[in-house]
Amino acid sequence: MSENGESFDYIIVGAGSAGCVMAHRLTEDPEVSVLLIEAGGSDKSIFIQMPTALSIPMNMPRFNWGYESEPEPHMDGRRFDCPRGKVLGGSSSINGMAYVRGHARDFDQWESEGGLDGWGYRHCLPYFKRAETWVEGGDTYRGGDGPLGTSLGNRMRNPLYRAFIEAGDQAGYGVTEDYNGYRQEGFGPMHMTIKDGVRSSCANAYLKPIRDRRNLHVVSEAVSRRILLDGKRATGIEYERGGKVIRATARREVILSAGSIGSPMLLQMSGIGPAAVLKDAGVDVVHDLPGVGANLQDHLEVYFQFRCKQPITLNAHLDPWHKFLIGAQWYFFKTGLGATCHFESCAFIRSRAGLEWPDIQYHFLPGAMRYDGRAAFDGHGFQVHVGPNKPKSRGRVAIKSTDPRHKPSVLFNYNEAEEDREAFRSAIRLTREIMAQPAMADYNAGEIQPGDDIQSDEAIDAWIRGAAESAYHASCTCKMGAGDDPMAVLDSETRVRGMENLRVIDSSVFPTITNGNLNAPTIMVAEKAADIVRGRDPLAPSNADVWIAPDWQTKQRERAA
Repeated sequence: MSENGESFDYIIVGAGSAGCVMAHRLTEDPEVSVLLIEAGGSDKSIFIQMPTALSIPMNMPRFNWGYESEPEPHMDGRRFDCPRGKVLGGSSSINGMAYVRGHARDFDQWESEGGLDGWGYRHCLPYFKRAETWVEGGDTYRGGDGPLGTSLGNRMRNPLYRAFIEAGDQAGYGVTEDYNGYRQEGFGPMHMTIKDGVRSSCANAYLKPIRDRRNLHVVSEAVSRRILLDGKRATGIEYERGGKVIRATARREVILSAGSIGSPMLLQMSGIGPAAVLKDAGVDVVHDLPGVGANLQDHLEVYFQFRCKQPITLNAHLDPWHKFLIGAQWYFFKTGLGATCHFESCAFIRSRAGLEWPDIQYHFLPGAMRYDGRAAFDGHGFQVHVGPNKPKSRGRVAIKSTDPRHKPSVLFNYNEAEEDREAFRSAIRLTREIMAQPAMADYNAGEIQPGDDIQSDEAIDAWIRGAAESAYHASCTCKMGAGDDPMAVLDSETRVRGMENLRVIDSSVFPTITNGNLNAPTIMVAEKAADIVRGRDPLAPSNADVWIAPDWQTKQRERAA
């Protein structure tokens, strides 16, 4: 049985990174009413709020949709996890908290190649700034009074963090003090969405401060079933909660912020998407839009692990007693190893000459273990997560039924493109060179994996196929694009092409994946789109300079090692 729910000006599906931003900004107008629908529940769990516990909620069905890819044809037929947040805050409540905006040229590329006027870096930077309060204070590039708290974790107290940065400098790549500022390329400290020792999820930053607004209605543990349509005009959302099917009406617009998997799913379940996919799933075609669910992109990475000569790594803190001490210090003081995501240094480099901006990213961890927490090296070790950041391979998302709880078919097509395989080969060889620098001599006791015997292109390719993991950056499945792009799902104002009163605002709208982790650009997109939805003038463009290697056409790094 279904029943009619209330009527609102806007209905937002998904209280994740983008949905929380949209709810916050739209309800700044007291005359506007907003319904925010979230399939998950409360984010009050200590495992979400304590940064070091990041692998725990990621492995809990309570907080994670738990999507999985089809057997990947270029990765030995392995299935890959695709975690997506099912909780207030969405994936910002279960992610690794790395704050990476992307390179300025990523957004210039959106504008020039994607035909998206108004989405160049000069237009996006003001919205990055509006979103954040950077622990070091605002400047030309950083925000000083936004909702999102960004910080430096424990400020690299473990000497391995600084050794990694020094090794990168010795290898000729140079150092950047702020990769989210003037210069991304190089080695430097990593920034994270942590404020006062607590995860700065979008639920904490954007939603909790406004929960008492009378014009905001949040419904959690409610699974959206389909978009209600009158012809090709969106009129509301049908959702299920507590065994009841409820239809809520949107007087102005329906906004999908369900993420790179959830948003294309909901469009397809509502009859909007590739006709063949819809028909195979038993859905009547309302609007044949071939790009819905296409263009799927992700970052693939490997854990390059090394034995450590000194007993100073996180591997010494994995037993129950040390975990208790870490948890107690965090609980009472919000300090110590519990107050960081542990990725406190990082790097962005170019794999070859002729690339204008970096295509390889490093996260450094002073421990040897899996990102999802399932396994750790027995002994002392450290690792870098490394992989190409600008993949050429493309995948897709396709529903298999009309049941929103039935997981879709997800295929990333990882490493289909030869360029991606070549970038991985470069990443392996360049990493070995970096780790052989004098700065690492007191710590590096040899490779755990891949191992010294993995040297040839063929051996590296085989190891990558068997060992690489997703960085959990699924995106681009409802891309914005120019009017003459047949695969564009949205126009430059995030409106679904061929439909009325329907938008998508989340990481699925990216035309191409950005250079780094995706939480920050997703928040920026929502901040910018909120002004578009409200009909407000955009923030004034920035004229901030951007560092590009002066001889990038002919040199792979800043200087010879």
